[in-house]
Amino acid sequence: MKKTTLPVALVQERNHGDADANLAVIEQRVAESAKRGAKLVLLQELHNGPYFCQHESVHEFDLAEPIPGPSTQRLGALAKQHGVVLVSSLFEKRAAGLYHNTAVVFDADGSTAGKYRKMHIPDDPGFYEKFYFTPGDLGFEPIDTSVGRLGLMVCWDQWYPEGARLMALAGAELLLYPTAIGWDPGDEQAEKDRQRNAWILSHRGHAVANGLPVLSCNRVGHEQSPMDAAGIDFWGSSHVLGPQGEFLAEASTSEPEILMAEVDMQRSEHVRRIWPFLRDRRIDAYGDLLKRYRD
Repeated sequence: MKKTTLPVALVQERNHGDADANLAVIEQRVAESAKRGAKLVLLQELHNGPYFCQHESVHEFDLAEPIPGPSTQRLGALAKQHGVVLVSSLFEKRAAGLYHNTAVVFDADGSTAGKYRKMHIPDDPGFYEKFYFTPGDLGFEPIDTSVGRLGLMVCWDQWYPEGARLMALAGAELLLYPTAIGWDPGDEQAEKDRQRNAWILSHRGHAVANGLPVLSCNRVGHEQSPMDAAGIDFWGSSHVLGPQGEFLAEASTSEPEILMAEVDMQRSEHVRRIWPFLRDRRIDAYGDLLKRYRD
């Protein structure tokens, strides 16, 4: 069997202020990634600015923009300039009063290959996303690109095996997650460790259950809360996994970096032959998955 590898880069970054400052850094990081051989570059969730969902304020809607819009124009040109498939994450203004957390994929020629609107929207202390984002309405549909079929989801989606499975059943060759997740600085270290480990284990489970590589790109650094709260320490730890959940690369918990990895695009075929989970699924017995709870 012919071995075909895909060089990938995950840009783990901290917030640098406004959209112009963050996009300027992204342009530098994508250029460096391409110089190091990357053909697919994944950015973190809501990379244009701070993680504004730590509070609820109507003024934050000013950060949203249409798709297509100024950021997609700039990012599409960046993908074309360096000949890479670029996965971005933006605050989409669909209409007045209607907003989404939307990931956009640009192919290597700069064209828009597709987009995905975040399906699962959290509402927890420090993560008040339901105030800002309408749940996605595009479903779990992979996006075809020149480097393969991408099963793209966003952050909170990463805790749900159903989304990963549906992407796999639609022929996704990779699972990708732009992410913004971190610790409450006031938590004890043991709790912090449990949370981070659970996050990584969820991704490893998606890889194993579906026989697919998984790429997760998280932000890093402390971001102060606009409220009287401790803020969030984003824990980085961006990673690339193989289809048996094995680590191909992992970033630090504290520093910005470009995480490079080589993904063997033929390995899923081999893994699924020895672990034929898709073959043995009892689809006749899963009807109750459409219920909220089996009372």
